[in-house]
Amino acid sequence: MSKRMSVVICGLAVTMMTAGYASAQTATEKTKQAAKDTGENITDAAITTAVKTKLLADTKVGGLKIDVDTNNHVVTLTGPVHSAAERAEAVRLARNTTGVNRVISKLVIETAGTTGKIDKKDDKLKVDIKDDTKETKAKVKEKAGQAKDATKDAADKTKDVTTDAAITSAVKTKLLADTKVGGLKIDVDTKDNVVTLTGNVKSAAEKAEAIRLAKTTKGVSRVVDKLTIQ
Repeated sequence: MSKRMSVVICGLAVTMMTAGYASAQTATEKTKQAAKDTGENITDAAITTAVKTKLLADTKVGGLKIDVDTNNHVVTLTGPVHSAAERAEAVRLARNTTGVNRVISKLVIETAGTTGKIDKKDDKLKVDIKDDTKETKAKVKEKAGQAKDATKDAADKTKDVTTDAAITSAVKTKLLADTKVGGLKIDVDTKDNVVTLTGNVKSAAEKAEAIRLAKTTKGVSRVVDKLTIQ
């Protein structure tokens, strides 16, 4: 009788252990599936915003120069970077963002001499002035003035030109910082300094505020409104 009782107790213990293991395994699978479903439910606009926010916050990456576009959870990075390390970091940040399935890198490493800096060479004109030259000091001074004006005009033009990627990042940053606007639900695209806002807003007031923030961003020439009031 005692032996039979022992066998029964052992059988019950094995059954309970097996059931506990199966229950734990089922819970783990449900957790993984829930995480996967959450990633799939994130909109492309939210992914774009999350990636841009990461790039802007990282000191190793020039986030303002990098444009981010998302289509079906595939992120495309476009723009200039200073080094291969910066490019790798930008790709890593995008790849580790929730909801991203794949990252396409179109980042280009800038080479020396393509930064667009303006060198002032007015001082060279002074060296060219010699006693035996045929040009008078007045002519040299005139040329120096012309060179200075040209340098100033070029500097002004360079200052006024803002890249589409920089405008997109600036507008997104404004939308995320403003408590009156649901920045995560609004997608921002910029082409030729024209900003297009797409997504859902809760009210006409929120819509007007988002448009105002975009219009008052430096470099924006026009705002196209594709926002929908839910």
